[in-house]
Amino acid sequence: MGTVTAPWKQLLLNALESNSHLKHSSFFQLATVGYNGRPSNRTVVFRGFQENSDSFQINTDSRSHKIEELKHCPFAEICWYFTDSWEQFRIGGRIDVIDGSNPDTLKIQQREKSWFASSVKSRLQYLGPNPGLPFISEQLNEETSLDPSAGPVGAFCLLVLDPDQVVFPVFLYLSSFMIDISWAVIRIMIFSFPLESQ
Repeated sequence: MGTVTAPWKQLLLNALESNSHLKHSSFFQLATVGYNGRPSNRTVVFRGFQENSDSFQINTDSRSHKIEELKHCPFAEICWYFTDSWEQFRIGGRIDVIDGSNPDTLKIQQREKSWFASSVKSRLQYLGPNPGLPFISEQLNEETSLDPSAGPVGAFCLLVLDPDQVVFPVFLYLSSFMIDISWAVIRIMIFSFPLESQ
């Protein structure tokens, strides 16, 4: 998308700023399409925007189910709700899966940059057992060491979501002495972008 900022991006940055005191404000739900055609959803951490773009970065384990789902169908949707400002963003698009075998040197550099931007504690999770298998975190720390200056391990994967649609409903919290508290949608903004031909 170049250096031109999408109109929804400032709204999202404002929501992040106004909710920044809440640790969970950097978490959102990422839905993919499972092999059976049904939605598959999980909570992930926002790792920032790619430099000079509106694309979202997400770190994940290459052994997780979402990787195979994205290779099968690369389209996904983020649902991000900010509890203090009552704002929700639904952001759909195509996800690029960048693992250590990616032939594009620029993408490999982006993966490495994302790795070093993560805390050492966060990096340690990629040395543990496959996602979905139980483990004791204390055991991992005792048995596993990680050189902080070493590059990404094989299980580390960078996901880059390139948005093609953003839905931004604004909620108004209504209250009255005479009526029950209720939610009302007062405005919906939809930003759509033409899909580039592949």
